[in-house]
Amino acid sequence: MKKEWIVTGKTVEEARKKAAEELQLPEEELVITVLDEGRRGFLGIGAVEARISVTRPCRGEDTAVEFLRRLLADMGLGDLTVESRPGSNHDVLVTVEGDGAGVLIGRHGDTMDALQYLANLAANRKSEGEKRDYVKITLDVAGYRAKREAALRALTRKMGARVLKYKKSVMFEPMNSYERRIIHSEAHNIAGVATNSIGSDNNRRVVMYLDDGRPGAAAPGAAQPAAEAAGPAAQDTDREPARTGV
Repeated sequence: MKKEWIVTGKTVEEARKKAAEELQLPEEELVITVLDEGRRGFLGIGAVEARISVTRPCRGEDTAVEFLRRLLADMGLGDLTVESRPGSNHDVLVTVEGDGAGVLIGRHGDTMDALQYLANLAANRKSEGEKRDYVKITLDVAGYRAKREAALRALTRKMGARVLKYKKSVMFEPMNSYERRIIHSEAHNIAGVATNSIGSDNNRRVVMYLDDGRPGAAAPGAAQPAAEAAGPAAQDTDREPARTGV
């Protein structure tokens, strides 16, 4: 899909520069067709501005944003704001903000992840013969991801302290790959513990265990769930994100 803009200027060159400024894109990314070269006229009489047609291939992130806006409108949530910006991990961050956006999060972000999957499909669907780079879309609703990451990092530190104190392995609840990476990343900063992912599909989870420094040390096969091994305090922490929407 392509978008087209008609831009005018005293000269074709002025119209080209005007188009680049208005669209906030370098001229080389624009496909420009001169519709009318214009003419100066005599003493300003009969002058005609130059007119150009400006197009560019619709970017994947634009398609994702438009898809989400239409979907939310169909759900009666058309008042929510959907915007995109460069992400921090070679991706494009699409944000949804506004009153009532929380309904799109779901338990531990399940609903949001489903919407993210659909947005990625929309962003990378190409017309026949169209050439476009793959784009990875990360969806964030009402700042959920930052809150969830903070909660997971805090939980990881608490579980690390419990593993070191009680010398017992703990098993986290099933998580998606994004959240498991957060657990592994934070555990890397805790001396004396290590983590490993076990299970498959929707039941894949992280196990945290004592790291005695021996080469080839592996996670024990019968780790306890984090809430059981760490006691009541850990159990409350593990449930906290669900109560707060994180």
